[in-house]
Amino acid sequence: MTARVHSMTGYATVRVDSAEQAGFTLTLKSVNHRFLDLQVRLPQGLDAVEAQIRRAIREQVHRGHVEFSLQIERQNPGGFALNDNHIAAYVAAFRAAARAHGLSCEPDLNDVLRLPGMMGNQSGGVRDDGAMMPASVLEALDGLLANFNMARADEGARLVSKLNASMARIVELVEEVSSLREGARLSSFARLRARIVELTEGTSLSDDRLSAEAALLVERGDVEEELVRLRAHAAGCAALLEQGGQVGKRLDFLMQELNREANTLLSKTGGAASQNGLQITDLGLEIKVEIEQAREQIQNLE
Repeated sequence: MTARVHSMTGYATVRVDSAEQAGFTLTLKSVNHRFLDLQVRLPQGLDAVEAQIRRAIREQVHRGHVEFSLQIERQNPGGFALNDNHIAAYVAAFRAAARAHGLSCEPDLNDVLRLPGMMGNQSGGVRDDGAMMPASVLEALDGLLANFNMARADEGARLVSKLNASMARIVELVEEVSSLREGARLSSFARLRARIVELTEGTSLSDDRLSAEAALLVERGDVEEELVRLRAHAAGCAALLEQGGQVGKRLDFLMQELNREANTLLSKTGGAASQNGLQITDLGLEIKVEIEQAREQIQNLE
């Protein structure tokens, strides 16, 4: 079965509500990056599951700047109750420390209530966000990754479609250049031969020698090798897209090779004055435009 091509751009979120513990929301999003840059944001008390979260994400995501966050729902429809014992102990410790250091100050109640364990719910028990079952988070993470990869695969499929169209267009342009190549070559041969005759006027050179020198110059400017390589690299890109998987880096390398051949083609035909030569130059420029557009798309692939 062909592996799917994933985009490095994706987003997914999962919300979990529970009667036994605080509800929470998991979010996973990513954008382009040369390597895997994973950031995990967890509330206080859940550091113990960070390694497992990172491992689970790394098993399925291989490139991109990836951000994972866990938010605990703090709204409680049942109302809140204060944990008087915890608050009294904290205030007593605060005042004792103030007396010991000769300070005259009182604790800020807002700061006190933000501390873990200072508030509970009216149904009983103190809600400690850090005590939430790690198993619930890891179970929800499986669904989050599935949705995240589905979004990345859908975007990847759109990119693959565009890239296949670009490769097909490049091959079409190459074939157009190939059809003009022989006419441009013959025109260049005739022009160079006439130029050699003009420059060697009064010098004893045979027609065979003149033809050989002109043919040598024309062959040096021939673009057949570049056309062969352009076809091969375009076919290689199409094969990688068909193969699927983590193809972004290899496709980027092939884009560099395509661009190099297109540049060489243009350098060889840049001075062509014939109609065919001018058309080849225009086609070469169009090939470069297609390559650049494809390269932009590839930057998004894993």
